[in-house]
Amino acid sequence: MADKKFLLRLDQALYDQIAARAKTESRSVNNYIVHLLEKSTKNESLEGRQFVGRTIQGSDILTDSGLVSVNGIYYRYILANTKSINEDSLYTIIEANGNILTLEELK
Repeated sequence: MADKKFLLRLDQALYDQIAARAKTESRSVNNYIVHLLEKSTKNESLEGRQFVGRTIQGSDILTDSGLVSVNGIYYRYILANTKSINEDSLYTIIEANGNILTLEELK
C-alpha cells in the first residue's frame, strides 16, 4: 500500500518535544509520529482491554481442566513464572491472546 502524504501543523514547542523523544528512540520525527499513531489505534481484544492487569485468586484456576474463571467466563491459561498453581496465591493477567490468558504469580 502506498503511503499517504498530508500536511500536519504543530506549534514549535510540541514539535520540539516530539523531535526530542524521537531522537531518544533513534527514530525520525515522521517515523515516531507514525509509531505513536499505530500504537494508539491498535485493535485490542475485549480480553486485552478488560482483563490485562487484573488480579485473580489461585482458587479460580482449575488445574484439572486447564481453565481459569474470569468474570464467570472460562479461558485457557499459560503460567509465566511458575510451573504449578498455588490456590492461596494471587495471579496477575499479563497478556490476553484470543482465549488464552497468560498468568503471573504475585510474590
